[in-house]
This record gives sequence, C-alpha cells and structure tokens, in this order.
Amino acid sequence: MKVLFICNQNLNRSKTAEELFKSKFETKSAGLFNENPVTEKQLSWADLIVVMEDFHREELAERFPKQYMKKRILSLGIPDTYYYNQPELINILKSKVNELT
Repeated sequence: MKVLFICNQNLNRSKTAEELFKSKFETKSAGLFNENPVTEKQLSWADLIVVMEDFHREELAERFPKQYMKKRILSLGIPDTYYYNQPELINILKSKVNELT
C-alpha cells in the first residue's frame, strides 16, 4: 500500500511517519504550507493519505477537490507540538496507525 503522510511543513510529524512506516508500506511525506507544497501528482500516487490534523483534510479538499473525492483520507489528530523523531511522537504514530491498518 502506498501511504502519503501530510502535515504543515513536512519537517516533523509527516517526515517521522514516512521514516517510521517505510518498512510496512511504500511511504512518502509532504507539507501543505512549505516551499514545495503537496502536489496533485503526490495525491494521485497514494492509496491512502494520512493527515496529522483535521484542518489538513479541509485544506486538501479546497486545493484538490477532484482528487479529494477519490481518495481515502484519514486524520490522526496529532497537534504540531513535536519535533522530528521525538520518542513521544513515534509512540503516538505507532498507536494511531496500528488502529487504522
């Protein structure tokens, strides 16, 4: 399964998730509000899109309405308070992704 993880800047949460689950899935990560924001091509690639907060889902719907309707998009509800590979973030990601898959 191809999984695209998305957060604000693609520095901490989504980047950690991409690394953490690359042995279980084909993974990529992207940001919504960085210099190279997520693209339609990245969304098309993914079988599953995992966002870190609910408003990321809303932002995707606004930017990519056609893609949004065709994709399974799940929100993990993880706030932007963690740093890259922070042990607490890793534990939360493992717990939440295991619930989903």
